[in-house]
Amino acid sequence: MSDIIVVGAGFSGSIIARKIAEELNRKVTVLERRSHIGGNAYDEFDEHGILIQKYGPHYLNTNKYFIIKFLSEYAELFPHCARLLSFIDGKYVRLPFNFETVQQLIGAENSEMLLSKLRTAFLGRDRVPVLELVNHSDPDISNYGNLLFDKAYKTYTAKMWGIGVDEIDKYVLERVPMAIGYDERYLNKDFQYLPQKGFTEIFRNMLNHPNIDLQLNTDALNFISFDEAMQTILYKGQKIDALIFTGPVDELFKFKFGALPYRSLDIRYEYSDKNSVLPCEIISYPQADGYTRSTEYRKLMYSDEGVTGSVVATEYPLHYDKDAEVGNIPYYPVVTEESNRIYSEYKREVDKYKNIFLCGRLAEFKYYNMDICIEHALEYYENIKEYLENV
Repeated sequence: MSDIIVVGAGFSGSIIARKIAEELNRKVTVLERRSHIGGNAYDEFDEHGILIQKYGPHYLNTNKYFIIKFLSEYAELFPHCARLLSFIDGKYVRLPFNFETVQQLIGAENSEMLLSKLRTAFLGRDRVPVLELVNHSDPDISNYGNLLFDKAYKTYTAKMWGIGVDEIDKYVLERVPMAIGYDERYLNKDFQYLPQKGFTEIFRNMLNHPNIDLQLNTDALNFISFDEAMQTILYKGQKIDALIFTGPVDELFKFKFGALPYRSLDIRYEYSDKNSVLPCEIISYPQADGYTRSTEYRKLMYSDEGVTGSVVATEYPLHYDKDAEVGNIPYYPVVTEESNRIYSEYKREVDKYKNIFLCGRLAEFKYYNMDICIEHALEYYENIKEYLENV
């Protein structure tokens, strides 16, 4: 066992482990509770030759090319811009909501004035958050914002997060702004890619280093303890130089200040012998009962040569419960005023110890997109590096 422990083999843990192993030439033990690497970005080929992302669709979208360059060291990437649809009022409409959506929702014959007003009001901007539309001084723009909010954002958010839109962090509602124009890309990022052979290959190559000892099916929480007098974290009763923790921080401290709320997913798969099932790779269903979106994974593949049929995965959000049969994987922190208060208690507890570092969506209780998660891990490593060089 090395004296540097990384808990979690997702993006945050894997990136930091690799940087420590390669740049500092230090031995690192990576512990993963699940039977596979990659965290929620894990994917695998099914019996039909379809590359399935087991925890929902992931894309590499960023305005910072160094992130793409970094990941390219571990796998071949190919350009891929996600183009989605939303099923509203019995028909497919463009997602992100754009000028085409305006015509689809209120009718082309009724859209001329509104389109003109949108162009004028948001001149020089390519995306606008829905709440800015809702709160706009022009009643026509505000009415359309409210239409979008009521038909899509409010209903989708209620299912996705299990709470009212007035409770959820504003950032969540701003993640999918309206496009001011006819841009069909789901996100307006400069660099959009997918790995040719899947995300798992990235993690496999990243963790393939002689200084990294990877241990799957290992719950680190069974071996972590706290020496309050020495202000240090112990692993198997022994002092270690550093613990990099990427899991749920409330579990680390045995729910001392209460459970933090996370959302999970029940993903149900349906195979079809057809080569294409959905009109695009992902459909969101804000008005459907219980489920939020469906993904047809064949449409995300670099090559579907040798593939037979297609698979559609439909997501049903539910409350995370570690001990439940379904919903026992944490996906998204539910960020509210109350959950932030609870998290601040855990953060104060963490700050008592010198050798622990929290990194990632679960440990830091932040809803990071993948590009932000990767960038943050690379930046966070610099803090760990400085600490380890002075231990």
